[in-house]
Amino acid sequence: MATKALKQVTRVITAHRQREGGGFIVRRPLPSGSFDYADPFLMLDHLGPVVYGPGEAVGAPDHPHRGFETVTYMLDGEFEHHDSHGNHGLLKPGWVQWMTAGSGVLHSEMPSDELIKNGGKFQGFQIWVNLPAKDKMIRPRYQDVPPEDIPWFESEDKKTRIKVIAGEVGDVTANIDTHTPIYFLDLRTTGSFSLRIPKEMNAMVYNYHPSPIYIGSEKTKVAESQLAIIAAESESVAFEAAEDAEDGSGKKESRVLVLAGSPIGEPVSRYGPFVMNTSEEIAQAINDISTGAFGKIPGSIERMRKTEEANKRRNAAGKD
Repeated sequence: MATKALKQVTRVITAHRQREGGGFIVRRPLPSGSFDYADPFLMLDHLGPVVYGPGEAVGAPDHPHRGFETVTYMLDGEFEHHDSHGNHGLLKPGWVQWMTAGSGVLHSEMPSDELIKNGGKFQGFQIWVNLPAKDKMIRPRYQDVPPEDIPWFESEDKKTRIKVIAGEVGDVTANIDTHTPIYFLDLRTTGSFSLRIPKEMNAMVYNYHPSPIYIGSEKTKVAESQLAIIAAESESVAFEAAEDAEDGSGKKESRVLVLAGSPIGEPVSRYGPFVMNTSEEIAQAINDISTGAFGKIPGSIERMRKTEEANKRRNAAGKD
């Protein structure tokens, strides 16, 4: 799978922390500063990792989206989804939800009742993927995929495993359908591996694990919570675990998300949860949500009550 020419890292961005949704903290490398769009990727949020005490877990109560897709990938904990079209789902560890907001949806993303009651570890990711103009007003669609339906690739030396959420690695192809060509991979390695990514795609790598990793032709060291932007001059990216194991048995496992996509190349107009092509389309979205065109979700008052109680409990304990 190796090629003669290797891609290199052109920029490394350290995620900043900010509060989102009902009051939870995210680590966000994209958008960040002057780097606000990696076509077709609009946003990358790392949720947690955090350990909630009983009654402390919070999520994102009712909010709208239009014109793009949200991709949620859970590592720990549970997220419960409700929307104004009557859809409901429970995302558990290892699950992926690929939600195409399209013409518009009002939805909530809340910790499960079990997580709220008992507390526990919570960690996941949410990625926003843009849609081309022709698809921005399509009917909303959900792809809720359990871990047993997400295939893994394993290298010949058994030192690299890749969860293929979208795209393909070797002879392993993802089960998720995307509107534009996209790679979304969870790569884990204790060795080295050369990954093919089509030259025409914009690519980036986010290290979500404490162990650093070397990336690219110049072996750029990328630490936890850092995003590496990858040049597009060739079709292969090199990865190498960077930290020795304490027992001298080899390298500690490095874990990264690999995101790559074919650029859409259209104007982007964005305002909060709306991503369209023109300011006029944004104004229409704002009007539609204010006039109730996105609908309602039963139980909104109860979700806000749970969120307020959880925030009070965490504040009293001196937690974020």
